Amino acid sequence: MELVLEVDDADAVTKAALRRLADDSGMESDERAHAENAVTEDTAEALAYLVDPFDLVSEVPGVELAQASWSSEPIDYDPDSPEWDLDEDDDDEDEDEEVGVG
Repeated sequence: MELVLEVDDADAVTKAALRRLADDSGMESDERAHAENAVTEDTAEALAYLVDPFDLVSEVPGVELAQASWSSEPIDYDPDSPEWDLDEDDDDEDEDEEVGVG
């Protein structure tokens, strides 16, 4: 699964992450300072703090989250461009299902 997100308001994402950090009473002050610095400097870090991959799939029948990771990079997304063909990986997935890889 791959998600492409467009952040329309990076400041709003950062502020939401900072609010969530402020509300996290179980976090040590040095850990909080590090997290606040990370979410302030990088919108992807702020988003990662706000979105829990487990929460995204925990209610999906037949799915168990084995691993999740975040990466981000600024891109020029053009949904009409052939470079953004969302079906390009389907052949690989079909082969994986046929041989039982997953």
